[in-house]
Amino acid sequence: MSSPTPGPPGPATPDPSGIRVDALLRESSARIGREDAEPLLIHALGVDRAWLFAHATDPVAAATAARVRALVERRAAGEPVAYLTGRRGFWTLDLEVTPDTLIPRPETELLVELALARIGRDAPARIADLGTGSGAIALALASERPAAVVVATDVSKDTLAVAVRNAQAHALDNVWFRRGDWCQALGHDRFDLIASNPPYIADGDPHLARGDLRHEPGRALASGRDGLDAIRAIVQAAPSHLVPGGWLLLEHGLEQGAAIRALMQQAGMVEVATERDLEQRDRVTLGRMPP
Repeated sequence: MSSPTPGPPGPATPDPSGIRVDALLRESSARIGREDAEPLLIHALGVDRAWLFAHATDPVAAATAARVRALVERRAAGEPVAYLTGRRGFWTLDLEVTPDTLIPRPETELLVELALARIGRDAPARIADLGTGSGAIALALASERPAAVVVATDVSKDTLAVAVRNAQAHALDNVWFRRGDWCQALGHDRFDLIASNPPYIADGDPHLARGDLRHEPGRALASGRDGLDAIRAIVQAAPSHLVPGGWLLLEHGLEQGAAIRALMQQAGMVEVATERDLEQRDRVTLGRMPP
């Protein structure tokens, strides 16, 4: 007779005199807001969200409560929740993130959607993700297009190591990793689609000193006086790495669409367009090589 499958673990040693789970959540939410407090409690307690509410009246061990309060204070001081927990969800994937990687954001899922629309489900396509970071874009595409081969690149060895671990954690064996700067990492290979969420904030932009951006790697955020240095490099080199009819998709800032469309047109691309996100802001510009 098989033994029952155990559920998620709760706090290791509950203290009958300790603070209750729901009270600790209220206390933490008052300090940093519930949207940040909840994932920190889940992380510190080692439970899932369902457990958190099913065991709301359970006491929390004093050491665990202290750990939660320490995390809350770090968040109150500005550290991103994703770096405190070491995790961030993107697409259908739960990803490891570290201060070596940009934190994946929901708006980047538009780039994934647009790429998937241009690659058939069973097509043996070749896809490249430049500046992969945690691997979010590359792994999302690889998971949805198992017949494709995805090449994920990054200039940082430490960043690339995080992406490799994420691919291994999700058993995605159709992703290959290369270290190098933008298209230089692609060698002489050509692809059906190249995607990238490159740095696009202007050097010295005041947003870089605010919120989570203060803690994220600067090389993944800022790129030159107008924020377009990396994008210029990618657009200039991409035609040498795309097959006839191959697509280039770039995420960018809300006021950069026109400039990037002009760059793609100058590079000989056709069907150039800018797509907007759910908040109706310019988010992704794309173009393709003539067939």
